Amino acid sequence: MKARSLVFDLFGDYLRFRGGEVRLRTLAGLMGCFDVPEATVRVVVTRLRKEGWLESRRDGRETTYLLTGAAWNLLDEGRARIFDRATGPWDGQWNMVIYSVPETERALREQLRKRLAWLGFGPLSASVWLSPHDRIAQVRASFPDQPNLRLDAFRARSEGPGSDRDMADRSWDLAGLDRDYAALLAEYRPRLERYRRGEVQGRDALVERMQLVQDYRRFPFRDPDLPPELLPAGWSGRAAHEVFLEAHGLLRAPAEAFVDGVSEGTRQAS
Repeated sequence: MKARSLVFDLFGDYLRFRGGEVRLRTLAGLMGCFDVPEATVRVVVTRLRKEGWLESRRDGRETTYLLTGAAWNLLDEGRARIFDRATGPWDGQWNMVIYSVPETERALREQLRKRLAWLGFGPLSASVWLSPHDRIAQVRASFPDQPNLRLDAFRARSEGPGSDRDMADRSWDLAGLDRDYAALLAEYRPRLERYRRGEVQGRDALVERMQLVQDYRRFPFRDPDLPPELLPAGWSGRAAHEVFLEAHGLLRAPAEAFVDGVSEGTRQAS
């Protein structure tokens, strides 16, 4: 696990629910569970502060790090994208974005493509991306004041169900995604009984829960959360999401108890 990702995941799953702040000593103690040295923790939080994700304050001899507004928004959006799934019937409408970016603005083009993928859009062609979900406003809001970026948006229907499935197959690697979901199921489904019996406690609960999040968080960039009529037969994605939610929930109490214990221990030692 990368130290930067670990810091965000600790804030996202634990520290945000404890005021969105943490003493450096406590954070170092938690990161130590993943064999991250304190010196590395200091470097990471310093960089995150310079990038505008964290603020810091002095409490006596202690340094406390706090989430900025931008970080709160990032964690809120990330949590929704990972934990929530679309409900209700699909209206059959595709939301399409056609973009134009000058060749000299390659970095901007790459940012746009990553953002589109995160929001569940897939590339029907090089500059035409589509989604069954109406998130065009979110795309536009992500790139304000960009004179070199032109976005045209449409809502349209295809010629019918066969065309819809063909467009989905062309825009996303659904077969590859299904295989990876099946691998995740094979990894975590057998663990559920141990979690239900409460056999994973303390540091192990924190480490396993964080690993679960790390393993699952890569899927929202690839999974457009398609309606059932566009998915291959025997789709593993929904089952994988349910296993993720159950495992995450079962490990919550022991992992949070451990985090609280580390926080209390470092407070008393200060």
